[in-house]
Amino acid sequence: MPDLPSPKDAAEAALLAECRDTVLSYAALCTSGPEAAARLAAEAFTHGMREVRGADPAAARGAARPQSRLPRTALLLTAVRTTAAGWEDGGRGQELDPGLRQWLGSPRAARYTGPPPRRPLALRGLKDMQAPDAELLWLADVEVLPPQVVARRLGLDPATVTEELAQVRRLFRDRCRRGHLDAPPAPPCRGYARLLDAVTRSPAADTPDDLSRHLADCPDCAEAAACLSPHDDRLAAALAAGVLGWGGLAHLERRRRDAEARRAAGSPAPDDDRAEGVPDGDPRARLVRGGLLATAVLVSLLALTVTLVPSHGTADDAAAPTDTADRRPAAVPVPSPPSADSRPSPDAERASAGAAAPVADGTPDEKAPDPAPQGTATPTASAGGPTGPDRAPAPDPGTPAPAACRVRYDLVNQWPDGFQATVTVTTARALDSWQVAWTFPDGQRIGQMWDAGYAQTGPRATATAAAHNASVPAGGRLAFGFLASWRGRNAPPYDFTLNGRECERG
Repeated sequence: MPDLPSPKDAAEAALLAECRDTVLSYAALCTSGPEAAARLAAEAFTHGMREVRGADPAAARGAARPQSRLPRTALLLTAVRTTAAGWEDGGRGQELDPGLRQWLGSPRAARYTGPPPRRPLALRGLKDMQAPDAELLWLADVEVLPPQVVARRLGLDPATVTEELAQVRRLFRDRCRRGHLDAPPAPPCRGYARLLDAVTRSPAADTPDDLSRHLADCPDCAEAAACLSPHDDRLAAALAAGVLGWGGLAHLERRRRDAEARRAAGSPAPDDDRAEGVPDGDPRARLVRGGLLATAVLVSLLALTVTLVPSHGTADDAAAPTDTADRRPAAVPVPSPPSADSRPSPDAERASAGAAAPVADGTPDEKAPDPAPQGTATPTASAGGPTGPDRAPAPDPGTPAPAACRVRYDLVNQWPDGFQATVTVTTARALDSWQVAWTFPDGQRIGQMWDAGYAQTGPRATATAAAHNASVPAGGRLAFGFLASWRGRNAPPYDFTLNGRECERG
């Protein structure tokens, strides 16, 4: 990564360390490759730090006059978008994601730099809050940091930070409610502003049919409904989309997945926060480091022993089927920028193990059967067929064959003309590559996907493994997310397959 701007003091150095990963992750969404992402992030840091230095110091909690500025992390992220717009205007647009380039030339992008009354409601509501409250809300809901990490960064009491976050969420909703009532987007919306206010104040209240129809037709009021929603997930999505604009929901999904990965690894905090949390002289730190060192030595000795043991197989060993893929550790997920191109290149499709047969336009033929699963050393034989080293025995006719995979489809967020979803597949077999296909029932169209390449022919969509997550161990999981459009109805997809094998829902 190119050199970051030199911090002027310890506070700026800490800010750069805390925000490096999130800024680079968002820059990866905005660019066409990792090198361009590193350059964009470095330039954005330079511009963003100037804005941080030029802003007024954060006001103390309880001050009468709130600071009209974004949280520092959000400010650095919006600097990525602003820098990308400068690249487009300066003739460097070929380094940007094609979807971002299209968005930058649309009226939606103009909302973020136009007159304040026409800017997204979440952006106005966040800037209307006091700086410490805005920082707490952004770090907890959009960056998805654990409460103890947020408390340490902001100098709050860890015992009360969760309660304080709930109060800040209520304050944000009140700011958005006031902004929507004072200046509803258009005259037809004025009659629905009070009704929307009443419905969102009561989580158990049913939404009247006429209000539902209006929200389906009016993006501004749907945006307000997300900001006023009593559900915290919708509030976080409204913040990310309202402040960042393009790629905001994808950025939020990445931060959530990073948080899940940390929890699964037993690491509640990012590396920089863990380093700050335990002093070097603390006996616990020495104990942890000693344990990690001992573990590393034992693993190294074990690996050396396995390497030095001679491999002299017998005839029985040669006849026994083996599957080294089962012993291969799962690859550590690495964020990858989603591609706005709706179909992978023909070369990539031909090189991808398990890719569908190409047709004239280079996209998988929806009528062709999905390919056989990859990465399995012993393909299943048909009933009554021969068995041996290259054939697995046929399943007992009286016992149903276990499912090759299980799939979970999650609708993360939805708005009048689009939605965000994630797909998680658990595979019973080890995979060297994978391809997940499904059918949309209501004409939904994918516009952006991350952690996989994609193609869509009619209602049939296909996600193909990225380079960093192609290998999956037996019993392991693969996951990816996407943004798509819908009209009228948005029923869940069906007929999921993994490398041509039908998946169970679960």
